[in-house]
Amino acid sequence: MNTNKFLTLLGLLVAVLAMSACTIHIDRNDDGSLRAESLLPKETLQREIQLAIADSKVQELTADLHDGYVSVIGARKRDGGDEIDTLSFRLTLGVTDGHLAATISDAKLNDIPIAEERVTKWNERIAENLEKAGDKHPNSTLQSVHVTATEVTMAWRIETPRSRGE
Repeated sequence: MNTNKFLTLLGLLVAVLAMSACTIHIDRNDDGSLRAESLLPKETLQREIQLAIADSKVQELTADLHDGYVSVIGARKRDGGDEIDTLSFRLTLGVTDGHLAATISDAKLNDIPIAEERVTKWNERIAENLEKAGDKHPNSTLQSVHVTATEVTMAWRIETPRSRGE
């Protein structure tokens, strides 16, 4: 019975992650828990950042991945005209208490700093969106996140009945 639950759970996890445009690798730890590594490609990251910014006037958002951080540049159409403003910031991803943390720095609109309240909201929404894109399992804890020039890798620990001693 536990094997069937595990296989069902594993199948569901893989299907959900596949639909979210992620790649996932799963290994079993010695204690019976699972280590799932989800790989978010640049396109998924870009889409989730765009959704987190939640500004329909931001167009042509580009996320350039570097080792350890993401640089984001976008064009924002000005109200009541055809003028275009340039949005830019640096995004660093990390882990806090088993959850994804996003930290935006150097956020500017036409080289003018963006209000801290807005940046704080973006941090929260980006972390929430990317965590949802990378993990769909309720018994998981984020262990690490790494940004490379090609993708974002998140490593999760997933508790199973065996690892919980059930």
